[in-house]
Amino acid sequence: MTSSSNTASNADIATARRVLSMEAEALNLMANSLDDRFVQAVETCLGATGRVIVSGVGKSGHVARKIAATLASTGTPSIFVHPTEASHGDLGMIAKGDVVIAMSRSGETSELSDIIHYTRRFQIPLISICAKAESTLAKAADISLLIPDGPEACSLTSAPTTSTTLTIALGDALAVALLERKGFKAEDFRVFHPGGKLGAMLKTVTDLMHTGDELPLVQTGATLSEALNVLSQKGWGCVGITDANGAFIGMLTDGDVRRLVTSGKTVSTVDEAMTRSPITANTKTLASTLLNTLNEKRFTQMFILEDNKPVGVIHMHDLLKAGVS
Repeated sequence: MTSSSNTASNADIATARRVLSMEAEALNLMANSLDDRFVQAVETCLGATGRVIVSGVGKSGHVARKIAATLASTGTPSIFVHPTEASHGDLGMIAKGDVVIAMSRSGETSELSDIIHYTRRFQIPLISICAKAESTLAKAADISLLIPDGPEACSLTSAPTTSTTLTIALGDALAVALLERKGFKAEDFRVFHPGGKLGAMLKTVTDLMHTGDELPLVQTGATLSEALNVLSQKGWGCVGITDANGAFIGMLTDGDVRRLVTSGKTVSTVDEAMTRSPITANTKTLASTLLNTLNEKRFTQMFILEDNKPVGVIHMHDLLKAGVS
């Protein structure tokens, strides 16, 4: 690198650090300034019998789309409505039972006017997110959430930078607070994210386990020879042992058999050789959780139980093949 290149690189890093520091400071300032209005916003969204409508123009519009998507994916039905389209018929998308979140840094975005008046006319709760407490939007809102009214990170043009970061973060905070208040869990989240890496991580063992005739099972009292036959036929490297009522009581693996042969010990039934009450999983266990357990315990397979009865078996290869890691 030439000296001029080094100088440019150093300047770029200095700029990036300045931007990140400004935005981090603004985020901390906003976090420390949160008050009962945020709680009121959470309560209002929780009380909605319809959807949370999020709206904004320009960069605020892009942020609003993101917030609506985050709310919808975390258990709060939500859509984005563009203010201009709202003025040309899309106001019909907003109904009683809904809550509207409108965002504008200045709070004076003229395109939001029709949505504001519509919510006031039909008594639809309005939550504003802006930086000006005395703005038209903030004054019209039932609940006004304020972001710090500081300088943008791009001081030359005042392009939305810090303000959009703050608005996104406040939307995230609202979504997570609603998620936790609703008791929304990973298995619920999975319903809205069935594809890709995230979908794989949120699968439950029920999605991947083998069932029915594939289960390698023998009853208590079965001979070791019978158990070895099932172990060989099913190819799972293990056999589950159940009692007369079908309850799971033990497990015999090919490793157990090798150790038994090496020891020279003679046994006649699986009861003498099995591991009693081995580690198992239930049908609601996340695939990612099961993979962690298999890795920690150095297991390669595990039985899945429901009401203490084996309903499935799963191998580590099943998890890896499904993209769980």
